[in-house]
Amino acid sequence: MDKADLKSSIIKFIDKYTATSGENHLHAINEKAWAQPLVGFASGSDPLFDKYREMIGDFYWTPADAMKLAYPDADFDRTELTVICWVLPQTDETIAEQRKATLLPSRRWIFSRLHGENFNNQLRNDFQKFLRDQGLKAIAPSIAEGWGYRQSDTAGICSNWSERHAAYAAGLGTFSLSDGFITEAGIAVRIGSVIVQADIEPDKRTYEHHLGNCLFHATGKCRACMKRCPAGAITDEGHNKEACMKYIRDITVKYTEKMTGFKVNACGLCQAGVPCERRNPMKPK
Repeated sequence: MDKADLKSSIIKFIDKYTATSGENHLHAINEKAWAQPLVGFASGSDPLFDKYREMIGDFYWTPADAMKLAYPDADFDRTELTVICWVLPQTDETIAEQRKATLLPSRRWIFSRLHGENFNNQLRNDFQKFLRDQGLKAIAPSIAEGWGYRQSDTAGICSNWSERHAAYAAGLGTFSLSDGFITEAGIAVRIGSVIVQADIEPDKRTYEHHLGNCLFHATGKCRACMKRCPAGAITDEGHNKEACMKYIRDITVKYTEKMTGFKVNACGLCQAGVPCERRNPMKPK
């Protein structure tokens, strides 16, 4: 299969899987968890991945690091690796309900974080298998053994593979004042990725700055996410991860456990009721 055919088959797999899987569902509510996905591709040799490691710490995986963990006896040329990323947008119904919430996440949002992320993990696993069945080496870093959070000397609490940073490299969007990820489908999204040993044409990044889609950083105005945050974790200086996580741990997790029986790390109030909730606000309507 040539590069163009492989790229096309990958996009079709992710689109069809999201559209047809019974697990793309809110379960307690008879609705889909996610709308039609966006898909992007980054080269495993993109210097951004080395930059991330430099910024975050030696524990951060480059694509080659992640592949080596999955295939310790193999050697990998970075130029032969591709990072495939997808964005799963929240549905209009979930966003509309979340928009009305103030101190605690809405019911649909909680179920999308619980059941929707279970679907995302299933997509990671089954997409990884789809590639392996074609004789390709592949790994989904976020479900791989060893993935987890670490304390960075420079960036605070960080995972050793970031779906958002991979998606930025793949041209799918930029970061925001709240640390969310603003895509062409907006900021109310979840993200997944798989690394494959295949030379696939990477997508171009159309933005010039890692905050290029954020109205506040472009104009000095907006601050809608700041006003929506019940923890006061968003200021002009950015996102206080510790304050955000403390609010989720102390307040919203207890609420979600009462509602669902599970401890769900849900909040997302800064991702609805904002200009970027469903679109890139830097693009004309």
